[in-house]
Amino acid sequence: MDFEIWWLLGIPLFFTLGWIAARVDIRQLLSESRTLPKGYFKGLNFLLNEQPDKAIDAFIEIVRLDPESVELHFALGNLFRRRGETERAIRVHQNLLARPDLPAEQKTQARFELGQDYLKAGLLDRAEEAFTVLLSSNFEAQARRALLEIYQREKEWARAIEAAHALQEAGAGGRQKEIAQFYCEIAQDELVHTNADAAMVMLDKALATDRNNVRATILAGDVHQSNGDVEKAVLTWRRVEQQSVPHVALVAQRLMDGYRKLERPQEGLNLLKNYLAEAPSIDLLEVVFKATLELDSVAAANQLVRDELRRTPTLLGLDKLLDARMLDAPPEVRPELAIVKNLVHGYAQKLARYQCSHCGFKARQFYWHCPGCSRWETYPPRRTEELNVMN
Repeated sequence: MDFEIWWLLGIPLFFTLGWIAARVDIRQLLSESRTLPKGYFKGLNFLLNEQPDKAIDAFIEIVRLDPESVELHFALGNLFRRRGETERAIRVHQNLLARPDLPAEQKTQARFELGQDYLKAGLLDRAEEAFTVLLSSNFEAQARRALLEIYQREKEWARAIEAAHALQEAGAGGRQKEIAQFYCEIAQDELVHTNADAAMVMLDKALATDRNNVRATILAGDVHQSNGDVEKAVLTWRRVEQQSVPHVALVAQRLMDGYRKLERPQEGLNLLKNYLAEAPSIDLLEVVFKATLELDSVAAANQLVRDELRRTPTLLGLDKLLDARMLDAPPEVRPELAIVKNLVHGYAQKLARYQCSHCGFKARQFYWHCPGCSRWETYPPRRTEELNVMN
């Protein structure tokens, strides 16, 4: 009984203590709010009224009067950059960087943010200058990544290779895949200018960096072909199978053309049929179908497409089957078959896309470097419908 009475007496005491604590918190909050510059509330009001220019002016005044508000300035600049308002972001960070009394650490951060603004705005020369200054700072890793992006945008592949190597040495993760692709880019440029020997030097470096680089192998075959050595070109293209069987579809037409030049087309067709049996592909089927029509018969081409459609039922495959059926259909059936063929073909073409596995960007042609997210080797060598069926 005494215990219960003490508890009842304690309730008012706890209530009183809570009330006192709340009053203290409120007084502290009011005290802190009085210390904030009037410009802070003014800037917030401009932001709420969608007047960002006036808000920036208000926040610049805050930074001048109260150095502790620098972080607010950084946040505002980053907000503008994310919204695509790069001119405003640049203005915010330039004003910060121009302050003579800004601490060294925050000045470095302001320079980094300004470099990001320039990069987002496409002012690559200014961005490169800003990030180069930061290579000896605590933003070194971020600056090197940004410089790597700049060199890729400018297609300065030799500098991109140097930047990627520097990132690896700094412990920022392996970059072998990217470096190999940079060598391939240089090799492709050399091929365009008929510098076959220089191209092969770059491709050897690419394969030394990443022995599974399919693109380097395909381009090496192209170099041998440009030198007139078709036999060596075919042997080189066949190595793609050892690196990645699905990627054989990308080199199928080269192989078939090579075997024709070597006057061994049937050997080429048999090879591609084996590849098709191992890794179904609409692109590979296209090459095999045409070669079968040329070297065998319409009936054999029909049977080939039917078998593939049973194994991998896709609208693209049906489109190819209708192509085959049109070749030997009776004259009275062809008009109706043509209507069906045109309808199916229209829908099939919408599915005949390659799709980046990282960002989902779709394209009619195969890319080694995604135009959407700028990542390397993110396109599977199969069309989107094939991938959906396989999954």
